[in-house]
Amino acid sequence: MPRFAANLSMLYNELDFLDRFAAAAADGFTAVEYLFPYAYAPEELAARLQANGLQQVLFNAPPGDWDGGERGLACVPGREAEFADGITQALRYAQALNCPRVHVMAGKVPEGMSTDLARATYVANLKAAAPRAAAAGVNLLIEPINQRDMPGFFLSWQAQAHDLIAEIGADNVKVQMDLYHAQIMEGDLAMKIRQYLPTGRVGHLQIAGVPERHEPDVGEIHHPYLFALLDELGFDGWIGCEYRPRRGAVPRGTSDGLGWIRPWLPAKG
Repeated sequence: MPRFAANLSMLYNELDFLDRFAAAAADGFTAVEYLFPYAYAPEELAARLQANGLQQVLFNAPPGDWDGGERGLACVPGREAEFADGITQALRYAQALNCPRVHVMAGKVPEGMSTDLARATYVANLKAAAPRAAAAGVNLLIEPINQRDMPGFFLSWQAQAHDLIAEIGADNVKVQMDLYHAQIMEGDLAMKIRQYLPTGRVGHLQIAGVPERHEPDVGEIHHPYLFALLDELGFDGWIGCEYRPRRGAVPRGTSDGLGWIRPWLPAKG
């Protein structure tokens, strides 16, 4: 049976961030993920998790200057020290939050730089970070992100991610397989799931409706079929709900749009 985590960076954004934990728990979620925890003390976040009976299953390592358009540092030459410092910070939060997964964003290839140099930098950074994460009991996740939403991003294809993992050669580096991004870039999701899930190299899944990135019951993907396939293949990990709730008359907020997930969440009291 699928296990779903609420992405608090996208869901419940009608509320202040720290109030989203209680809202997710009230709707029946038992796990959460989000982009970045660093604006809050880890003790404060840990208290919210404990108070609401939630597991933290994923967050991202520091991405560089997010507001300035940076989307990770792993592939960027000359930023290795900053990347390493970000891993240190992420692992400190992961231990405080008892979170077993950290997503390491690849970053955009700098203008005029060869992809070979970006790849070499990426592989070297992940090779250096992997044993540090392993010592902390953390898996590092790499995620292909579509070029429509994030032009210039280094990592965009499932096969590319699995090739990189083979080159990095660390058991605790795995793929974050976001089906929204995968559908936009390459489609054929069921066959991609059948191809890659049995390898053991997929550490986390995420979903959203395509093309607007709204609720998974809107758009061109038939998610119930894929959920049944995941059960068939024995997937026992988490599925992150990383979508933007629709606005307008209905639904007015995140909870109003959760009809699609009710069969898999405990009934609200």
